[in-house]
Amino acid sequence: MNAALYKQMLKVKLKGFLNFAFGSAFYILLMFWLYPGIARNAKSIDELVRSMPESVGKAFGLANFNGSAEAFISGEYYGLILVLLLAIVCVQLSTQLMAKLVDQGSMAYLLSTPTTRAKVALTQAAVLVTGLFLIMGVTTLAGIAGNGWLLRGDYVFHTGKFLQLNASAFLLFFAAAGITFLVSSLCNDEKRAAGISGTIVFLFFSLDLIGKISDKTDWLRDFSLFSLYRPDEIIGGSANLAVNLPILAAVGLIAFGLAVMLFRRRDLPL
Repeated sequence: MNAALYKQMLKVKLKGFLNFAFGSAFYILLMFWLYPGIARNAKSIDELVRSMPESVGKAFGLANFNGSAEAFISGEYYGLILVLLLAIVCVQLSTQLMAKLVDQGSMAYLLSTPTTRAKVALTQAAVLVTGLFLIMGVTTLAGIAGNGWLLRGDYVFHTGKFLQLNASAFLLFFAAAGITFLVSSLCNDEKRAAGISGTIVFLFFSLDLIGKISDKTDWLRDFSLFSLYRPDEIIGGSANLAVNLPILAAVGLIAFGLAVMLFRRRDLPL
């Protein structure tokens, strides 16, 4: 890895990372602020959840709603909004870190310095992973702070399950970032890279969502990376994290490794 390039790229992208991180932190604190009012009407919420079609509850992670703070936050934030937020981060940043530089000719300038293609690709991958880690780290700390500040021990909150939720979300998007980074490493055109990456991530998300709706479509989840991220099952205590998390980590490592290897060997436009 090229330390000087890493510091420079991190400096350039830090404002964007912090915008996403603090936006995520603000939203999760908002959920904690809203929760006491929700908890006081827990019976009404339970009735509302039960009145929904079963497919809706499954699709949006409400099937295992148990009235706890982390169950509420999981359904309201981790099941959809955080997923969309980090999907945008993966597609946007992976494209900017690789394909955009090739498209604009900046990559040729970087490679004219005393460094190698492998080091450049590895450094850019490290910047992307650092950004994801920063966003999830700030989100996690905001959740823990929200529990102590806004709930003050008056409501049920399982910190262990909340940490598992965040670890699972990070590894899901570590894997997704590896795939989008691989696509970006193979493209010369910024728009093409963003289009392909966005299509892949959206397809994974759609297959998982459709698969949740009915037992007849459940098989579609087998083709989606998102099927390994199950926030409702984590909250319910039935998630198979010992299998799901290592698979997500392996997918990310393999994808990033392939990106570095293939970028080192490919032809670049002059």
